[in-house]
Amino acid sequence: MGIFKRLFSIGKAEAHSVLDKLEDPIKMTEQGIRDLKEDLNKSLQGLAEIKALAIRAKNDNAKFINDAKTYEQKAIMLLQRAQTGQLAPAEADRLASEMLRMKETAEQEAQRTAKELAMHERSVATVEQNINKLKSKISTYENELRTLKARAKVSEATKNINKQLAQIDSSSTIAMLERMKEKVARDEALAQSYGAIALEGKTIDEEVDKVLGTSTQTDALLELKAKMGLLPPTTPPAESGSSTPPTP
Repeated sequence: MGIFKRLFSIGKAEAHSVLDKLEDPIKMTEQGIRDLKEDLNKSLQGLAEIKALAIRAKNDNAKFINDAKTYEQKAIMLLQRAQTGQLAPAEADRLASEMLRMKETAEQEAQRTAKELAMHERSVATVEQNINKLKSKISTYENELRTLKARAKVSEATKNINKQLAQIDSSSTIAMLERMKEKVARDEALAQSYGAIALEGKTIDEEVDKVLGTSTQTDALLELKAKMGLLPPTTPPAESGSSTPPTP
């Protein structure tokens, strides 16, 4: 099972530096899983062969046990025929002895095949246990691979964003903003300068009218309002030196 250590040692903390040097950890992991699946297929093939041996041993064992019983029954039947006079005693003894010898051989073969059957059954149990472990590991590694792929996508996107951010020259950006500020300030000052020039171009009458706030109403409109009594009465200025007579 050295493939397990070789494949997933990258998950250990001390192997992080090795992971950084790998050309493509995802492809290597995928290759490792393919290798494990090949091992699984070989193990399944071996399991089928061992099961076939176990089935054959079981069938042979059952046959030898049945043969031993059959030989014993035949020996009994031969002796019974000798007792009834159907067979000569000497011939019956000879044939019965042969049947007992064959029974003994069948029993020995039954014992041998029983041991083989037990050995094959233990091998089947061991291989099945290893296969189940291998299936579980493959499933676990496939889940980890899916997680690794998702993390790789996120890390790649994050790396690209950070790379773009790192490539932005902050000093040049600040310099560009300063130039923009300087340009805006220059344009504002230029606008104020044009405004001052425009004010200087006004006549003295325009400046006086602006200061005094010349009414926009025409003389004709004022005369019409006076006739209609819409204008407030004007109070003539008091003459200097005049005094109001005392009330008697």
